[in-house]
Amino acid sequence: MSVYLYELPTTGAISFSDFCIDESDGRIHTSHLAEATQARANLRSALKESKRTDRDEKDYLKLIKIIDEYLPQLYGIVTCVNADEIRLKAEPVFSWRTTLSANLFNTSPRLSMTSLHADLASSILTYAFALSNLARSTVVSLGMYEYERSIADIERRAKDEKLSFAVTLLCRASGAFEHLSERILMDWDRAMETGLDAGNVRPADLRREVCSALAKVTCADAQSLAIRKLQSKSAYDSTLTPGPPLPRSHPSPSLIAKLHLECASYYSSALSLVLTPGKTKSSKGGNDEINAELRHYLSGEAAFHSALSHKWLGVDAGENGGPSKGGEAVAFLLWAKKELEELKEGAKGLGSIGRDKEKKDRRKEKVSDELASVTVFLKNYKKVNDTLTFQPVPPQMELQSRIPAGRLAVAPKPFAPPPPAFKPSSIERLAEQLDLNGSGSSSLETPSDMTNPRSYAGEGSYF
Repeated sequence: MSVYLYELPTTGAISFSDFCIDESDGRIHTSHLAEATQARANLRSALKESKRTDRDEKDYLKLIKIIDEYLPQLYGIVTCVNADEIRLKAEPVFSWRTTLSANLFNTSPRLSMTSLHADLASSILTYAFALSNLARSTVVSLGMYEYERSIADIERRAKDEKLSFAVTLLCRASGAFEHLSERILMDWDRAMETGLDAGNVRPADLRREVCSALAKVTCADAQSLAIRKLQSKSAYDSTLTPGPPLPRSHPSPSLIAKLHLECASYYSSALSLVLTPGKTKSSKGGNDEINAELRHYLSGEAAFHSALSHKWLGVDAGENGGPSKGGEAVAFLLWAKKELEELKEGAKGLGSIGRDKEKKDRRKEKVSDELASVTVFLKNYKKVNDTLTFQPVPPQMELQSRIPAGRLAVAPKPFAPPPPAFKPSSIERLAEQLDLNGSGSSSLETPSDMTNPRSYAGEGSYF
C-alpha cells in the first residue's frame, strides 16, 4: 500500500529580538527570545540539511524532534504577546518555500508571509509532512515481508509492529493537518478579516481546504497500511497457493471490502478539496493550484482502492454467498479486473506523473500484482459458475445497489499544542501568591486567556 512522499520546505533566517520588545518586569523574556531564535535556527538548518540529503538518507525523526523543541518556544512568544509582556515593533515577516503549489518547472518558490500565524502554521505543516514521511520510510524499510516464505513467524510479527508504528505516525500527521485546518488557519483567517494581517499572501499549501484534504490523505494512507497488517498472516499463508479457497487466517473479505471502500472515499474527497482553491478566486493572494503529482496520487489511489473493494466483494460472494451468488462473484471480479487494467494502462494518470521512474514503476507493479490476483479468483469462480451453479452475471449498473457502506478502522490522533516554554511573569506571580496563601500549586488554575493559545483576552489577534 502507498504512502505519499511530501517535499519538505525550507525557511529563511530570522531573529525574534529584531521585532520583539521585552516589556516584562526585569526583562525576563530577553533570554527567552534568544532561546526561541536558536530553536528556530536549528529548524532552519535541519530543513536545509534535509534538502541536500538523498531521499533514502533523510532523518525525519531528527526533524520531528527539532520542531517539537521549537513549537513550545513559539507558543511562549504568542502567550506573552497576548499578555502584553512582549510587544511587536511591527508584524514579523517569515519566508517559507511552498512545496504543494503548482509552479512552472515544479520549482518551490519562497514566499514571505506576515505575522506569527504564518510561522506557526508553516511549522505545524512541516511537522505533519515529516511525520508522514517518517511513516513512509518505515514502510519502505520493511519490504514485502508478508510474502517471504523463509520469514520466521516471530520476525513477521515484529515487522507487523513496525507497520503499526507507521499507522500511528500517519494518524498523528492527520491530526496535525486537522488542527491546522480547523484551528490555526481559522484564527489566521479571522485576523485577516479584522485587518491585522490584511494583504497577507497565502499559498495553496496553507489553505484550509488543502489542509483538510491532507488530513484525509494521511488518514487514508494509515487505513491502507492497517489493511495490509490485517492481511499479513493470510498473505503469508497464501504465498504458495494464491486464490480460493481463502486460508483460515484470512480476515472477512466483506470487512476488507468495506475498509477499501472507505479508503477510496477519503482519497476521492481529498481530491475534491485540493481542486477547490484552483476553482475559486482567492482574496488572500498566492498560487491557489495544487501540483499535479498530488492530484494524480489521489485520483490513482481512489481508483485503486475502489477496484480492490470490488475484488473483495466478489471474493466474499464467491466464498460465503453460496450457489446463488456465483454470478455476482464473477460480476464484481470482472469489474475489478476492468478497473485495474485501466490503471495499468495509465488511464488514471498513474504512469505519466511522478518524481522519478522508480516511483512510477513501483506503482505499476502494485497494480499488476493485484490484477494477477483478481484474474486467479475470476478464473476459478467463473469455472464454478459455468459448470455448477449457472447463475446469471448481473450487469455493472445492477451491482451499484449491492455495494455496502465503507468502514473506517483508524482515526486522526488529535494534535495537542505543547505548553508554552515560558509564560507571562504575571502568571508566575499569581502562582506564587496562591501558593503562599496555602492553596497549593496543585489547585492553581491559571487564566486560560494567558496560558492557552486556544482562548485568550482579545481573541482574534493571536490564536
